[in-house]
Amino acid sequence: MPAPIRYVQDNAYFPESADVVVIGGGIAGAAATYELAKQGIKVVLLEKGLVGGEQSSRNWGWCRQQNRDERELPLIIYALRRWEELGQETGEELGFRRTGLVYATRDQSEIDAWDNWGKMAKSYDVRSDILNAAQAKAMTPGSTSAWLGGVSSPTDGHAEPSLAAPGLAIAAQRLGACVVQQCAVRGLDIAAGRVSGVWTERGLIKTASVICAGGAWTSMFCRRHGIDLPLGNVIGTAFRTAPIAQAISMPLYTPGFACRPQLDGSYTVSVSGRGRLEPGAQGLRYARQFYPTFKARRKNLKIRLGLAPFYRGPEALGRWQFDAQSPFEKVRILDPHADLALVQEGIAAMRKEYPALADLRMVQAWGGMIDSAPDAIPVISGVPQLPGLVISAGYSGHGFGIGPGAGRLAADLIMNQQPIVDPTPYRYARLVDGSGLDTPGMM
Repeated sequence: MPAPIRYVQDNAYFPESADVVVIGGGIAGAAATYELAKQGIKVVLLEKGLVGGEQSSRNWGWCRQQNRDERELPLIIYALRRWEELGQETGEELGFRRTGLVYATRDQSEIDAWDNWGKMAKSYDVRSDILNAAQAKAMTPGSTSAWLGGVSSPTDGHAEPSLAAPGLAIAAQRLGACVVQQCAVRGLDIAAGRVSGVWTERGLIKTASVICAGGAWTSMFCRRHGIDLPLGNVIGTAFRTAPIAQAISMPLYTPGFACRPQLDGSYTVSVSGRGRLEPGAQGLRYARQFYPTFKARRKNLKIRLGLAPFYRGPEALGRWQFDAQSPFEKVRILDPHADLALVQEGIAAMRKEYPALADLRMVQAWGGMIDSAPDAIPVISGVPQLPGLVISAGYSGHGFGIGPGAGRLAADLIMNQQPIVDPTPYRYARLVDGSGLDTPGMM
């Protein structure tokens, strides 16, 4: 079942040309489109399904610095400032609130890891407060566990996945951007070794600059042009509850569940770290690069084998021509099924931890396909062998919060402007030549 989402009305015209074409209407693509339109750039956002229809509406909605890999900290610090500005700047309700986040645990190793992370984060002026048992209990009023401790990140927050990407796309339209949905990009037009346009199911749009922010589909799209982009796809499950008198006032992580209060009094809930693999040709192709991560996280992954992913979806085999149907038109919106056992586990954990939520019930559950990089750091980068293309993908399940920063960085790179942060950690080359490809840190 799709996650809830705000609908975006398409522009009435189909453009023949643009300064920049953005492929993909998730949070990264929508944010890049907005930032470009704000500069007066003639930008077109193309989405094969609906803006925000895939992972950008299916995530937790957390906008956090806490527990991020150090390489992402400059980008999330910028992104949080941008989240605060965008609501007033655009006039759109994106749902952002700087409420803080709380993590509570009975595991000393988690506390030690959070403490070590906090010491590193101090050099970035990021606040992370280790909680003792009494403090953790005080910050989770109504919980039943005798917590050993926890961590609080009071400057973090959350936004509404159902509103954020659509709101930015609508704001971009008011600034002159063109948004076209139900229009797949089949590939790039290339002349003299560089981008000269995009081939869509509705025809050619001439452009010298393209940002590909296609989420789980990005590796397949790049492979069509001989660009090797090692990404792995993991399916996560989340669900929404009916509105209820809220016993939990801010986003909370516990060993049994993670939740976020929504604006209407409901919760978005998931079970942290759990996912499902349904590998196809792409999964096998990049199995070696992802084996260290798989080995470390095997106990939290379900594996579902079958032939379907080899023939349909972002993991599929095959090539296609630009004047015929592409894989992107066969699946307009990725909608993997939710793991209902995981949903029941999350509901039971919340009810057990908070007796005040005894009547909590699920009203909607969904799956989402998460595009992951081997080191869990995104690619926001030009591609040396194809001038005019910037890739924005591989957000590894924590891209929503850095979305405004990722969009701005991609916009800077495509326009050859001074980037807001050092783009080196996000360079494409590290995934294909091994330079700087480190073991994933905290996520």
